[in-house]
Amino acid sequence: MKIISIDPGYERVGIAIVEKKDRGKEELIYSNCFKTSAKLIFSERLFLIGQEIDSVIKKYKPDVMAIEKLFFTTNQKTAIGVSEARGVIIYQALLNKIPVSEYTPLQIKIAVTGYGKGDKKQVISMVHNLIKIEKTIKHDDEYDAIAVGLTHSACCGKHDLH
Repeated sequence: MKIISIDPGYERVGIAIVEKKDRGKEELIYSNCFKTSAKLIFSERLFLIGQEIDSVIKKYKPDVMAIEKLFFTTNQKTAIGVSEARGVIIYQALLNKIPVSEYTPLQIKIAVTGYGKGDKKQVISMVHNLIKIEKTIKHDDEYDAIAVGLTHSACCGKHDLH
């Protein structure tokens, strides 16, 4: 099973391709932190995110998309923008006939660290323990995307939403 996993945003989008092998071990095929410039108008940023997701889907041909559900913070402007980016990302998955599974930050932390209140450092440490990463990762968004993919792999798509 090949999973495109997403940590959504509009400034930075974490994207990973995690493949679960027959023997149950996951392999990181691809990961990136896709960035858009704050100098662009918001609709252009959304368009670029959609193009990037479509490009990754076409290149790696995943079987499923796993995406983090939005956790509402006190900044509603940011939450609305991230919601719009999630809509573009989910649209690209469905346009490419890829089912979408969504996971809360709590589900992801439990799946990766075994503890729902794990912090970023614990998530990053456990991601390194769970899957081989052969490059330097600069942004948490990329680690978060990998963690989303590992969560879906562990859950085997029990939470598919179509």
